[in-house]
Amino acid sequence: MSLAGKVALVTGSTSGIGLGIARALAGQGASILLNGFGDAAVIAALQAEIAATGVGVGYCGADIGKAADCAAMVAQAEREFGRLDILVNNAGVQFVSSVENFPMEQWERVISINLNGAFYASKAAIPGMKARGWGRIVNIASAHGLVASADKSAYVAAKHGLLGLTKVTAIELANAGITCNAICPGWVLTPLVEAQLNARAEREGISVDEAKRRFLAEKQPMARFTTPEQIGAAAVFLCSEGAATITGIPLSVDGGWVAQ
Repeated sequence: MSLAGKVALVTGSTSGIGLGIARALAGQGASILLNGFGDAAVIAALQAEIAATGVGVGYCGADIGKAADCAAMVAQAEREFGRLDILVNNAGVQFVSSVENFPMEQWERVISINLNGAFYASKAAIPGMKARGWGRIVNIASAHGLVASADKSAYVAAKHGLLGLTKVTAIELANAGITCNAICPGWVLTPLVEAQLNARAEREGISVDEAKRRFLAEKQPMARFTTPEQIGAAAVFLCSEGAATITGIPLSVDGGWVAQ
C-alpha cells in the first residue's frame, strides 16, 4: 500500500485522530501538510518527528471554518510540494446541549468546522486532482454520522451531512480517477477522551479502568477503544490502489456500535 511520491493534507492533524492518520500516511511514503492549532514548539517537534521518516513535511494553521483559509491551505500544499493527491478532512469540534438550549454560536461553529470546512477544502483540492487524474478524499465522519445520541444535535447533523457530501463527491468524480470515502469511528482513545475518562473517574469515585468500561458499554458491543493508529491504517487502505473502486462508502470502525 505504498504511497511514495504522494502528497497528503490532513486537517486537524496536530493531535488525536488526525495525527494518527498523518503518521500512517507518512509511514507509507506520503509527504504531509499538517494543519491544526497548538503550541508552536509542539508542532515543530511533530514536523521533525514525521520528517525523520524521510518524507516532506509542512504546516498550515488555516482556520478550517473559513473558505479563504481552506483555499490558501490547498494552494500552499501545491506550492510547497508541487501537487496535492490526498485530502483528509478530519478537523472537528463538539458541543453538548439539548436542542432547546443549544447556543446559536455553538451550532454555527460546529457546522462550520465539521461540515463546511470539508466542503471548502474539497472544492479547493478537486481541480488539481482532476488535472492529474488521481486523488483520494477521506472524510472523517463518526458513528454519529449514521446514528444519533441526545444532546449532540449540531455534531450529529454535521456528520450526517458529511456522509451526504461524501456520496455526492464520489458520484461526481467516479470517472475522474478520484475516490471519496468516509471513515466513521466509534470511541477512539485520544488525549481528549482520556481527559474525559479521568474526569469521570474522579467525579464518580471509580478507577479509570472502570470509567472506560462504563463509557464503552453505553454504545459499543466491543469493550475496547479504537486507536488513532487504527484509523490511520483504515485511511491508508482507502488511499491505496487496492481501494481504487471503493467510493462513496461510510467505513465503520466502531466496535459494533451501528450494528445494533
